[in-house]
Amino acid sequence: MNGFDLILPFLKPIEQLILDDSISEVMVNGPDCVFIEKGGYVQPVTGVSLGEKALLVAVKNIARRLGGDISESHPILDSRLPDGSRVAAVIPPCSLNGVTLTIRKVNTRHFEMPDLIATGALDRHLANRLEDYVLTRKNILISGGTSCGKTTVLNVLGRFIPEDERILLIEDTSEIQLGHANLVRFEARHAQNGVPGIATRDLLKAAFRHRPDRILLGEIRGGEAFDLLQLLNTGHAGTLSTIHANSAKQGLARFTSCVLQSGVELPYRAIKSNIADSLYVVIQIERRPGRRYISEVLEINSYDPDADLFDYCAIYHRQEGLLDT
Repeated sequence: MNGFDLILPFLKPIEQLILDDSISEVMVNGPDCVFIEKGGYVQPVTGVSLGEKALLVAVKNIARRLGGDISESHPILDSRLPDGSRVAAVIPPCSLNGVTLTIRKVNTRHFEMPDLIATGALDRHLANRLEDYVLTRKNILISGGTSCGKTTVLNVLGRFIPEDERILLIEDTSEIQLGHANLVRFEARHAQNGVPGIATRDLLKAAFRHRPDRILLGEIRGGEAFDLLQLLNTGHAGTLSTIHANSAKQGLARFTSCVLQSGVELPYRAIKSNIADSLYVVIQIERRPGRRYISEVLEINSYDPDADLFDYCAIYHRQEGLLDT
């Protein structure tokens, strides 16, 4: 049984959309409004109606199938299928136009660096530079918005890690696919049905005891940024991680904010100094209709506490398809 077999019996009107491998995301904005993402473009689907009551029943049945619950007292569902595809829903009264259901399919294609070059995500010169960062064990932060391709880039860069190194991969939701023999995978667990959750931060702390040569952190969301920063400052070089931000500079600001959420009292400027000392490069990824590409690469040199500014070198910049390297 594949992952979609768990939900298809309840979603017959959009079954073909879910099974179409060329469609990466199915978005239901109420019973009579369906959008898809295909080839990087979001487009409406006409002539599809799920029925208001039928859609609500479908979402409740899907929640039960996936071991969750959605009701007026718990109106939000955030779950995933066995293959890693994500299923999210919000029901009325919190969703004003009827049930909102979004199915984000896991990308089963394993991209390599030549694929990214061929699609225009970056050029060969930058690809070689990124490979050098990985091989020389630079700590890398990959920044960008939702669905811009951060995980894809991390996945591609992770394949440059030598086979004789032990990788410890930590994710909130399992998405990254690496073929290394000495690979340890940890996944966070949300609290459910009386079972307590295990946070990414707990797994990051546990990682210290498992002799990692490299740690890959799927996404920095909050206080685990402090533990990552501690790790980076204790000799664990070559770390790859991602963060949500709209620019490389905002990625640094977001990293700082996440460290401040840790509950550990550290001076603001000391945090920024530690980030400058441990983080070497920030890669920014942009998403536009039909394309995703690396727009910025910053090399971090130092931090000036008096001016409250990072000293960095922008070694790559691309704006709306124009290169400036």
